[in-house]
Amino acid sequence: MILYTMMPQELIFPTESVTEAQQKVVEYNGIPFVVMQNENGQHQIVRMLSTNPQDYLDSRYQPGETVM
Repeated sequence: MILYTMMPQELIFPTESVTEAQQKVVEYNGIPFVVMQNENGQHQIVRMLSTNPQDYLDSRYQPGETVM
């Protein structure tokens, strides 16, 4: 089977791991992100799922930044 998609393999065929179970997909400012909640209760960006190349140039949305 061949899948023509932009989504990473990990999202299509998820593995059972503790860190991935803690991640969730949220939308922030109209951009979808994979985030993980840190010990302070804030959400930390793991991955951006946007199809707009301009979103990747915005330094506010880098992996490791906190949102919400």
